[in-house]
Amino acid sequence: MATTTNPNSLPIKTANPSKLSIPRNQSNKNAFFTNPSKFRSTKITCTTQLQNPTPTPTTTKPTSQDRVFNFAAGPATLPENVLKKAESELYNWRGCGMSVMEMSHRGKEFLSIIQKAESDLKTLLSIPSDYAVLFLQGGATTQFSAIPLNLCEPNDQVDFLVTGSWGDKAFKEAQKFCKPHFIWSGKSEKYTKIPSFDSLEQNLNARYLHICANETIHGVEFKDYPTPKNKDEILVADMSSNFCSKPVDVSQFGIIYAGAQKNVGPSGVTIVIIRKDLIGNAQKITPVMLDYKIHAENNSLYNTPPCYGIYMCGLVFEDLLEQGGLVEVEKKNKKKAEILYNAIEESEGFYRSPVEKSVRSLMNVPFTLEKSELEAEFIKEAAKEKMVQLKGHRSVGGMRASIYNAMPLAGVEKLVAFMKDFQARHA
Repeated sequence: MATTTNPNSLPIKTANPSKLSIPRNQSNKNAFFTNPSKFRSTKITCTTQLQNPTPTPTTTKPTSQDRVFNFAAGPATLPENVLKKAESELYNWRGCGMSVMEMSHRGKEFLSIIQKAESDLKTLLSIPSDYAVLFLQGGATTQFSAIPLNLCEPNDQVDFLVTGSWGDKAFKEAQKFCKPHFIWSGKSEKYTKIPSFDSLEQNLNARYLHICANETIHGVEFKDYPTPKNKDEILVADMSSNFCSKPVDVSQFGIIYAGAQKNVGPSGVTIVIIRKDLIGNAQKITPVMLDYKIHAENNSLYNTPPCYGIYMCGLVFEDLLEQGGLVEVEKKNKKKAEILYNAIEESEGFYRSPVEKSVRSLMNVPFTLEKSELEAEFIKEAAKEKMVQLKGHRSVGGMRASIYNAMPLAGVEKLVAFMKDFQARHA
């Protein structure tokens, strides 16, 4: 017998091809060549029974030491234990015989995944029963269009309090579908602060007030959320870069929306939390994929959703709950941010934060060097020490350390130690 291998590298015994006896009878000969399936059905005996075949690993399994500290603003670092759990379930999810990436989004397996993810998120944020949770696609940027289309008529007025680039982009998109106006913009001051809301002149006829809760590029974060003077005005918040980083009173908002790729999962998933009475009033021109009513009625399954991304978000939600919920998560985030901001303040001007102290973000920490010509060297040397993605956004320059939930304290401590050493060598 000759030994061959199947795709799982298990030995299989077949007859020696040189000794195969093919009948010389003409009818049998024709049957062999004209209907080869009869030959392929010949019984093949495996020397090993395949119970739960797994691919043969081709490389050494990676360890924690192989990973860098990733300070990227998004897609951002994910919890190591979440990645390891996903790795263990990648090939065969919990014994169902397939990966999450292969499942029908209407099958019982995936339904259990999305339903648990929604339930855990509701627990994390204490979401009231009169709010719907939607798992959508298109990033937070798509919501810049969806929100005015669902909440407004073309001539409705809306307010924008703009504290950074993303709020400004949302304003520009809203101009296509309603009548937005600024009640304040920090652009002239390079988006470094947030004004006292009570001092601002509000539009009492506005349909909603839009804010970006945390500006990823400029590092400005609302510590308290504004309450519109008009009780009928809806507060809408883009929480992409501080979503699930701290407790939030969801009942203050009509809509909270967030791209997942900063704090709660991979890119491709957008989460919308919307008060149910705001659903069902979309403009007639609203594309079906932007209509909240369609998605709510179909439990986020109107079309094929980003299944694997939702699964990953679900694992992150489980992890946040296991940490003790968002109260405990916020404590950890405050500690990390305090260590980094203190290092900047104690550098005697070698490092500088452009943001007003009272509104500095716990998630995104932009900073510059007194000697700007050293910035490229700083980024290069940090990368050699396995600290990557510290370059600031192209629109503002400098450096930026994004220290989301999944950035461990050890990563921030290593960055601070490097900053002190770099200063000692270059001051």
